[in-house]
Amino acid sequence: MTEFLTAVQAAQRLGVKPATLYAYVSRGVLRRDRAADGRASLFDSEEVERLARRGRPRRPAGVADITVESAITEITGDRLRYRGLDAIRLATSRTFEDVAELLWTGEFPAPAQTQAPWHATPAALAAGRAAQAGLPAGTLPLERFQVIVPAMAATDPLRLQLDPAAVVAAARSIIAGLVDCLPPAASDYPISGSPGADYPIADRLWPRLCERRASPALRRALSAALVLLADHELAASTLAARAAASVRADPYAVVATGLGAVGGALHGGASLGAEAMLAAAAGPDDVPRVVGELLRRGEKVPGFGHFVYRAGDPRAVLLLDLVRRAAPKSGQLAVAEAVLSEVRRKSLPEPNIDFAIATLARVAGMVRGSGEAVFAVARTAGWIAHALEAYTGPGPLRPRAVYIGRPAASDP
Repeated sequence: MTEFLTAVQAAQRLGVKPATLYAYVSRGVLRRDRAADGRASLFDSEEVERLARRGRPRRPAGVADITVESAITEITGDRLRYRGLDAIRLATSRTFEDVAELLWTGEFPAPAQTQAPWHATPAALAAGRAAQAGLPAGTLPLERFQVIVPAMAATDPLRLQLDPAAVVAAARSIIAGLVDCLPPAASDYPISGSPGADYPIADRLWPRLCERRASPALRRALSAALVLLADHELAASTLAARAAASVRADPYAVVATGLGAVGGALHGGASLGAEAMLAAAAGPDDVPRVVGELLRRGEKVPGFGHFVYRAGDPRAVLLLDLVRRAAPKSGQLAVAEAVLSEVRRKSLPEPNIDFAIATLARVAGMVRGSGEAVFAVARTAGWIAHALEAYTGPGPLRPRAVYIGRPAASDP
Protein backbone atom coordinates (compact mmCIF):
# COMPACT_ATOMS: atom_id res chain seq x y z
CA MET A 1 0.00 0.00 0.00
CA THR A 2 1.30 3.44 -0.98
CA GLU A 3 2.28 5.68 1.90
CA PHE A 4 1.76 9.39 1.46
CA LEU A 5 3.44 12.45 2.92
CA THR A 6 1.86 15.83 3.46
CA ALA A 7 3.32 18.84 1.66
CA VAL A 8 5.09 19.93 4.84
CA GLN A 9 6.59 16.46 5.38
CA ALA A 10 7.70 16.14 1.74
CA ALA A 11 9.31 19.59 1.78
CA GLN A 12 11.15 18.76 4.99
CA ARG A 13 12.45 15.46 3.59
CA LEU A 14 13.71 17.20 0.46
CA GLY A 15 15.09 20.15 2.38
CA VAL A 16 13.20 22.72 0.30
CA LYS A 17 10.54 25.34 0.83
CA PRO A 18 6.89 24.47 0.03
CA ALA A 19 7.02 26.79 -3.00
CA THR A 20 9.92 24.79 -4.41
CA LEU A 21 8.02 21.56 -3.77
CA TYR A 22 5.11 22.81 -5.89
CA ALA A 23 7.56 24.01 -8.53
CA TYR A 24 8.73 20.39 -8.80
CA VAL A 25 5.09 19.43 -9.41
CA SER A 26 4.62 22.06 -12.13
CA ARG A 27 7.82 20.87 -13.87
CA GLY A 28 6.75 17.21 -13.76
CA VAL A 29 9.55 16.23 -11.39
CA LEU A 30 7.17 15.13 -8.65
CA ARG A 31 3.59 13.85 -8.77
CA ARG A 32 0.93 15.25 -6.46
CA ASP A 33 -2.25 13.52 -5.28
CA ARG A 34 -5.27 15.00 -3.54
CA ALA A 35 -6.45 14.13 -0.05
CA ALA A 36 -10.04 13.03 0.55
CA ASP A 37 -11.10 16.62 1.18
CA GLY A 38 -9.96 17.56 -2.33
CA ARG A 39 -7.77 20.40 -1.06
CA ALA A 40 -4.72 19.07 0.77
CA SER A 41 -1.80 17.78 -1.30
CA LEU A 42 -0.25 14.35 -0.75
CA PHE A 43 3.00 12.95 -2.12
CA ASP A 44 4.12 9.35 -2.65
CA SER A 45 6.74 8.72 0.05
CA GLU A 46 8.80 6.41 -2.20
CA GLU A 47 8.87 9.00 -5.01
CA VAL A 48 9.95 11.69 -2.54
CA GLU A 49 12.63 9.40 -1.18
CA ARG A 50 14.01 8.67 -4.66
CA LEU A 51 14.16 12.39 -5.41
CA ALA A 52 15.88 13.08 -2.09
CA ARG A 53 18.57 10.51 -2.91
CA ARG A 54 19.16 11.94 -6.40
CA GLY A 55 19.45 15.47 -5.08
CA ARG A 56 17.70 18.59 -6.26
CA PRO A 57 16.84 18.60 -9.98
CA ARG A 58 18.85 21.13 -11.94
CA ARG A 59 16.90 23.88 -13.62
CA PRO A 60 17.73 24.61 -17.28
CA ALA A 61 19.46 27.93 -17.82
CA GLY A 62 17.01 30.78 -18.22
CA VAL A 63 14.07 28.95 -16.65
CA ALA A 64 12.39 30.43 -13.58
CA ASP A 65 9.73 28.84 -11.39
CA ILE A 66 7.12 30.94 -9.63
CA THR A 67 4.58 28.71 -7.97
CA VAL A 68 1.35 29.93 -6.38
CA GLU A 69 -1.34 27.78 -4.82
CA SER A 70 -4.71 28.47 -6.47
CA ALA A 71 -8.17 26.93 -6.49
CA ILE A 72 -9.21 28.51 -9.80
CA THR A 73 -7.78 26.59 -12.77
CA GLU A 74 -6.09 23.23 -13.13
CA ILE A 75 -4.10 22.13 -16.18
CA THR A 76 -3.10 18.48 -16.25
CA GLY A 77 -1.88 16.84 -19.44
CA ASP A 78 -4.33 17.94 -22.11
CA ARG A 79 -7.15 18.81 -19.70
CA LEU A 80 -8.23 22.28 -18.60
CA ARG A 81 -10.60 22.64 -15.65
CA TYR A 82 -12.19 25.67 -14.04
CA ARG A 83 -12.98 25.01 -10.37
CA GLY A 84 -12.79 21.29 -11.11
CA LEU A 85 -15.13 21.43 -14.15
CA ASP A 86 -14.00 20.63 -17.69
CA ALA A 87 -13.57 23.96 -19.49
CA ILE A 88 -14.10 22.38 -22.92
CA ARG A 89 -17.54 21.15 -21.88
CA LEU A 90 -18.36 24.47 -20.24
CA ALA A 91 -17.61 26.25 -23.53
CA THR A 92 -20.58 24.57 -25.21
CA SER A 93 -22.94 24.37 -22.25
CA ARG A 94 -22.54 27.64 -20.31
CA THR A 95 -22.39 31.35 -21.10
CA PHE A 96 -19.32 33.46 -20.53
CA GLU A 97 -21.14 35.25 -17.72
CA ASP A 98 -21.86 31.93 -15.97
CA VAL A 99 -18.23 30.86 -16.21
CA ALA A 100 -16.96 34.23 -15.01
CA GLU A 101 -19.15 33.94 -11.90
CA LEU A 102 -17.85 30.39 -11.39
CA LEU A 103 -14.26 31.63 -11.50
CA TRP A 104 -15.00 34.48 -9.09
CA THR A 105 -17.21 32.74 -6.54
CA GLY A 106 -16.77 29.01 -7.07
CA GLU A 107 -20.46 28.67 -7.97
CA PHE A 108 -22.65 29.29 -10.97
CA PRO A 109 -25.07 32.19 -10.53
CA ALA A 110 -28.60 31.43 -9.42
CA PRO A 111 -31.16 31.50 -12.27
CA ALA A 112 -32.38 34.95 -11.24
CA GLN A 113 -28.82 36.30 -11.21
CA THR A 114 -28.13 34.87 -14.66
CA GLN A 115 -30.60 37.37 -16.12
CA ALA A 116 -29.14 40.35 -14.24
CA PRO A 117 -27.53 42.80 -16.69
CA TRP A 118 -23.83 43.52 -16.70
CA HIS A 119 -23.34 47.23 -17.23
CA ALA A 120 -20.99 50.11 -16.52
CA THR A 121 -22.32 53.34 -15.07
CA PRO A 122 -23.25 56.18 -17.45
CA ALA A 123 -20.28 58.17 -16.12
CA ALA A 124 -17.88 55.28 -16.77
CA LEU A 125 -19.22 54.77 -20.30
CA ALA A 126 -18.93 58.46 -21.08
CA ALA A 127 -15.34 58.61 -19.81
CA GLY A 128 -14.26 55.43 -21.56
CA ARG A 129 -15.83 56.36 -24.88
CA ALA A 130 -14.35 59.85 -24.77
CA ALA A 131 -10.87 58.51 -23.95
CA GLN A 132 -10.76 56.03 -26.83
CA ALA A 133 -12.41 58.47 -29.26
CA GLY A 134 -9.27 60.60 -29.20
CA LEU A 135 -7.13 57.77 -30.59
CA PRO A 136 -6.10 57.69 -34.28
CA ALA A 137 -8.20 55.81 -36.80
CA GLY A 138 -7.00 52.25 -37.16
CA THR A 139 -6.05 51.90 -33.49
CA LEU A 140 -6.39 48.25 -32.52
CA PRO A 141 -9.18 47.26 -30.09
CA LEU A 142 -6.67 46.12 -27.46
CA GLU A 143 -4.99 49.51 -27.57
CA ARG A 144 -8.37 51.13 -27.03
CA PHE A 145 -8.95 48.91 -24.00
CA GLN A 146 -5.70 50.19 -22.53
CA VAL A 147 -7.09 53.74 -22.35
CA ILE A 148 -10.71 52.80 -21.60
CA VAL A 149 -9.95 51.09 -18.28
CA PRO A 150 -8.06 53.97 -16.58
CA ALA A 151 -10.73 56.39 -17.76
CA MET A 152 -13.49 54.26 -16.24
CA ALA A 153 -11.48 53.88 -13.03
CA ALA A 154 -11.42 57.64 -12.54
CA THR A 155 -15.23 57.65 -12.31
CA ASP A 156 -15.38 55.03 -9.53
CA PRO A 157 -14.56 56.60 -6.15
CA LEU A 158 -15.12 53.25 -4.38
CA ARG A 159 -12.70 51.24 -6.51
CA LEU A 160 -10.42 50.53 -3.52
CA GLN A 161 -13.22 48.68 -1.74
CA LEU A 162 -11.73 45.20 -1.97
CA ASP A 163 -14.27 42.95 -0.28
CA PRO A 164 -15.38 40.10 -2.60
CA ALA A 165 -18.86 41.43 -3.37
CA ALA A 166 -17.51 44.84 -4.34
CA VAL A 167 -14.74 43.34 -6.49
CA VAL A 168 -17.21 41.10 -8.36
CA ALA A 169 -19.50 44.07 -8.97
CA ALA A 170 -16.54 46.06 -10.30
CA ALA A 171 -15.55 43.13 -12.52
CA ARG A 172 -18.96 43.03 -14.19
CA SER A 173 -18.76 46.77 -14.76
CA ILE A 174 -15.22 46.62 -16.17
CA ILE A 175 -15.98 43.83 -18.65
CA ALA A 176 -19.20 45.50 -19.76
CA GLY A 177 -17.38 48.82 -20.12
CA LEU A 178 -14.56 47.31 -22.18
CA VAL A 179 -17.11 46.07 -24.69
CA ASP A 180 -19.63 48.91 -24.63
CA CYS A 181 -16.98 51.66 -24.94
CA LEU A 182 -15.55 50.24 -28.16
CA PRO A 183 -16.82 51.97 -31.30
CA PRO A 184 -18.98 49.88 -33.66
CA ALA A 185 -17.04 48.14 -36.42
CA ALA A 186 -19.30 49.71 -39.06
CA SER A 187 -18.78 53.48 -39.15
CA ASP A 188 -22.46 54.09 -39.91
CA TYR A 189 -23.67 51.83 -37.10
CA PRO A 190 -25.03 53.95 -34.22
CA ILE A 191 -24.03 53.14 -30.65
CA SER A 192 -27.68 53.51 -29.69
CA GLY A 193 -28.49 50.58 -31.99
CA SER A 194 -26.05 48.19 -30.33
CA PRO A 195 -27.30 45.36 -28.09
CA GLY A 196 -27.94 46.79 -24.63
CA ALA A 197 -26.97 45.73 -21.12
CA ASP A 198 -29.65 43.03 -21.06
CA TYR A 199 -27.82 41.13 -23.83
CA PRO A 200 -24.94 38.68 -23.25
CA ILE A 201 -21.38 39.97 -23.53
CA ALA A 202 -20.80 37.90 -26.69
CA ASP A 203 -23.74 39.56 -28.44
CA ARG A 204 -22.55 43.03 -27.43
CA LEU A 205 -18.95 42.36 -28.48
CA TRP A 206 -19.80 41.11 -31.97
CA PRO A 207 -20.89 44.45 -33.58
CA ARG A 208 -17.81 46.12 -32.08
CA LEU A 209 -15.58 43.74 -34.00
CA CYS A 210 -17.54 42.84 -37.11
CA GLU A 211 -19.59 44.82 -39.63
CA ARG A 212 -21.61 41.77 -40.63
CA ARG A 213 -24.45 40.35 -38.57
CA ALA A 214 -23.49 37.16 -36.74
CA SER A 215 -24.99 33.86 -37.76
CA PRO A 216 -26.21 31.85 -34.76
CA ALA A 217 -23.38 29.35 -35.26
CA LEU A 218 -20.64 31.97 -35.43
CA ARG A 219 -22.11 33.74 -32.42
CA ARG A 220 -21.90 30.42 -30.52
CA ALA A 221 -18.27 30.10 -31.59
CA LEU A 222 -17.50 33.56 -30.18
CA SER A 223 -19.27 32.70 -26.93
CA ALA A 224 -17.27 29.46 -26.69
CA ALA A 225 -14.04 31.36 -27.35
CA LEU A 226 -14.75 33.71 -24.44
CA VAL A 227 -15.21 30.72 -22.13
CA LEU A 228 -12.13 28.89 -23.40
CA LEU A 229 -9.97 31.99 -22.87
CA ALA A 230 -11.39 33.03 -19.49
CA ASP A 231 -8.42 31.72 -17.52
CA HIS A 232 -5.30 29.66 -18.03
CA GLU A 233 -3.59 29.43 -14.67
CA LEU A 234 -0.51 31.69 -14.29
CA ALA A 235 0.03 32.88 -17.85
CA ALA A 236 2.20 36.00 -18.09
CA SER A 237 -0.62 38.55 -17.96
CA THR A 238 -2.28 36.73 -15.07
CA LEU A 239 0.95 36.61 -13.10
CA ALA A 240 1.36 40.34 -13.65
CA ALA A 241 -2.24 41.01 -12.63
CA ARG A 242 -1.95 38.78 -9.59
CA ALA A 243 1.25 40.53 -8.49
CA ALA A 244 -0.57 43.87 -8.73
CA ALA A 245 -3.46 42.51 -6.67
CA SER A 246 -1.08 41.11 -4.07
CA VAL A 247 -0.04 44.67 -3.19
CA ARG A 248 -3.75 45.63 -3.06
CA ALA A 249 -4.04 47.42 -6.38
CA ASP A 250 -7.71 48.07 -7.17
CA PRO A 251 -9.56 45.89 -9.75
CA TYR A 252 -9.20 48.49 -12.51
CA ALA A 253 -5.45 48.65 -11.94
CA VAL A 254 -5.29 44.86 -11.91
CA VAL A 255 -7.02 44.70 -15.29
CA ALA A 256 -4.86 47.53 -16.68
CA THR A 257 -1.78 45.54 -15.61
CA GLY A 258 -3.06 42.45 -17.40
CA LEU A 259 -3.84 44.47 -20.52
CA GLY A 260 -0.27 45.74 -20.56
CA ALA A 261 1.10 42.20 -20.76
CA VAL A 262 -1.52 40.37 -22.79
CA GLY A 263 -0.63 41.99 -26.11
CA GLY A 264 2.88 40.50 -26.13
CA ALA A 265 3.71 38.51 -29.25
CA LEU A 266 4.32 35.39 -27.13
CA HIS A 267 0.98 35.74 -25.35
CA GLY A 268 -2.45 37.05 -26.44
CA GLY A 269 -0.85 39.08 -29.21
CA ALA A 270 0.09 35.86 -31.00
CA SER A 271 -3.36 35.83 -32.60
CA LEU A 272 -2.53 39.12 -34.34
CA GLY A 273 0.43 37.43 -36.01
CA ALA A 274 -1.78 34.51 -37.01
CA GLU A 275 -4.36 36.92 -38.45
CA ALA A 276 -1.63 38.59 -40.51
CA MET A 277 -0.40 35.23 -41.79
CA LEU A 278 -3.89 34.18 -42.89
CA ALA A 279 -4.48 37.56 -44.53
CA ALA A 280 -1.19 37.34 -46.44
CA ALA A 281 -2.33 34.28 -48.40
CA ALA A 282 -4.29 35.07 -51.57
CA GLY A 283 -5.93 31.65 -51.27
CA PRO A 284 -5.27 28.07 -50.17
CA ASP A 285 -2.76 27.52 -53.00
CA ASP A 286 -0.73 30.51 -51.81
CA VAL A 287 -0.27 29.14 -48.28
CA PRO A 288 2.99 27.19 -48.93
CA ARG A 289 4.59 30.45 -50.09
CA VAL A 290 3.43 32.37 -47.01
CA VAL A 291 4.52 29.67 -44.56
CA GLY A 292 7.78 29.12 -46.43
CA GLU A 293 8.66 32.82 -46.28
CA LEU A 294 8.07 32.85 -42.53
CA LEU A 295 10.41 29.91 -42.07
CA ARG A 296 13.05 31.37 -44.39
CA ARG A 297 13.11 34.52 -42.29
CA GLY A 298 13.78 32.37 -39.24
CA GLU A 299 10.35 33.13 -37.76
CA LYS A 300 8.01 30.68 -36.10
CA VAL A 301 4.62 30.04 -37.64
CA PRO A 302 2.31 32.04 -35.32
CA GLY A 303 -0.43 30.15 -33.54
CA PHE A 304 1.27 26.77 -33.34
CA GLY A 305 2.78 24.94 -30.37
CA HIS A 306 2.18 25.59 -26.70
CA PHE A 307 4.31 25.70 -23.58
CA VAL A 308 1.79 23.59 -21.62
CA TYR A 309 0.04 21.37 -24.19
CA ARG A 310 2.63 19.18 -25.86
CA ALA A 311 0.14 16.97 -27.73
CA GLY A 312 -2.16 19.78 -28.88
CA ASP A 313 -4.27 22.55 -27.37
CA PRO A 314 -7.77 21.17 -26.59
CA ARG A 315 -9.20 24.69 -26.74
CA ALA A 316 -8.08 25.04 -30.34
CA VAL A 317 -9.54 21.67 -31.27
CA LEU A 318 -13.00 22.68 -30.06
CA LEU A 319 -12.99 26.23 -31.43
CA LEU A 320 -11.76 25.18 -34.89
CA ASP A 321 -14.47 22.51 -34.99
CA LEU A 322 -17.13 25.12 -34.13
CA VAL A 323 -15.85 27.44 -36.90
CA ARG A 324 -15.86 24.60 -39.43
CA ARG A 325 -19.46 23.79 -38.60
CA ALA A 326 -20.46 27.45 -38.67
CA ALA A 327 -18.95 28.32 -42.07
CA PRO A 328 -17.92 25.16 -43.95
CA LYS A 329 -17.73 26.93 -47.33
CA SER A 330 -15.75 29.96 -46.18
CA GLY A 331 -12.77 30.90 -48.31
CA GLN A 332 -10.92 32.08 -45.20
CA LEU A 333 -11.55 28.71 -43.57
CA ALA A 334 -10.03 27.05 -46.64
CA VAL A 335 -6.91 29.17 -46.14
CA ALA A 336 -6.74 28.17 -42.47
CA GLU A 337 -7.13 24.49 -43.38
CA ALA A 338 -4.33 24.85 -45.91
CA VAL A 339 -2.08 26.33 -43.21
CA LEU A 340 -2.88 23.39 -40.95
CA SER A 341 -2.02 20.94 -43.72
CA GLU A 342 1.24 22.71 -44.58
CA VAL A 343 2.36 22.90 -40.96
CA ARG A 344 1.56 19.23 -40.36
CA ARG A 345 3.35 18.27 -43.58
CA LYS A 346 6.44 19.89 -42.12
CA SER A 347 5.89 18.05 -38.80
CA LEU A 348 5.59 21.31 -36.88
CA PRO A 349 3.61 21.61 -33.61
CA GLU A 350 -0.18 21.47 -33.44
CA PRO A 351 -2.33 24.65 -33.53
CA ASN A 352 -3.09 26.53 -30.33
CA ILE A 353 -5.96 28.77 -29.26
CA ASP A 354 -4.30 31.82 -30.88
CA PHE A 355 -4.55 30.24 -34.33
CA ALA A 356 -8.13 29.16 -33.64
CA ILE A 357 -9.25 32.62 -32.54
CA ALA A 358 -7.47 34.18 -35.54
CA THR A 359 -9.34 31.73 -37.81
CA LEU A 360 -12.65 32.74 -36.22
CA ALA A 361 -11.80 36.42 -36.73
CA ARG A 362 -10.89 35.95 -40.40
CA VAL A 363 -13.87 33.71 -41.20
CA ALA A 364 -16.27 36.14 -39.51
CA GLY A 365 -14.75 39.15 -41.23
CA MET A 366 -13.79 40.88 -38.01
CA VAL A 367 -11.59 43.97 -37.82
CA ARG A 368 -7.83 43.59 -37.49
CA GLY A 369 -6.76 42.72 -33.96
CA SER A 370 -10.08 41.14 -32.99
CA GLY A 371 -8.43 37.94 -31.80
CA GLU A 372 -6.44 39.65 -29.08
CA ALA A 373 -9.50 41.75 -28.18
CA VAL A 374 -11.56 38.60 -27.57
CA PHE A 375 -8.63 37.22 -25.57
CA ALA A 376 -8.46 40.35 -23.39
CA VAL A 377 -12.20 40.57 -22.69
CA ALA A 378 -12.30 36.90 -21.76
CA ARG A 379 -9.13 36.88 -19.69
CA THR A 380 -10.34 39.85 -17.64
CA ALA A 381 -12.57 37.33 -15.86
CA GLY A 382 -9.51 35.29 -14.94
CA TRP A 383 -7.50 38.31 -13.82
CA ILE A 384 -10.26 39.28 -11.42
CA ALA A 385 -10.54 35.70 -10.12
CA HIS A 386 -6.82 35.70 -9.31
CA ALA A 387 -7.12 39.16 -7.77
CA LEU A 388 -9.82 37.87 -5.43
CA GLU A 389 -7.46 35.13 -4.26
CA ALA A 390 -4.54 37.54 -3.92
CA TYR A 391 -6.58 40.05 -1.92
CA THR A 392 -7.02 37.42 0.80
CA GLY A 393 -3.46 36.13 0.50
CA PRO A 394 -0.55 36.64 2.88
CA GLY A 395 0.94 39.67 1.16
CA PRO A 396 2.99 40.79 -1.84
CA LEU A 397 3.98 38.32 -4.52
CA ARG A 398 7.69 39.14 -4.48
CA PRO A 399 10.02 36.87 -6.48
CA ARG A 400 13.76 37.18 -5.87
CA ALA A 401 16.37 37.67 -8.56
CA VAL A 402 19.60 35.69 -8.91
CA TYR A 403 22.29 38.32 -9.46
CA ILE A 404 24.61 37.52 -12.38
CA GLY A 405 26.24 40.92 -12.89
CA ARG A 406 29.75 42.12 -12.18
CA PRO A 407 31.23 41.25 -8.77
CA ALA A 408 31.06 43.72 -5.90
CA ALA A 409 33.72 46.42 -6.19
CA SER A 410 35.55 47.95 -3.26
CA ASP A 411 35.40 51.43 -4.83
CA PRO A 412 32.33 53.13 -6.32
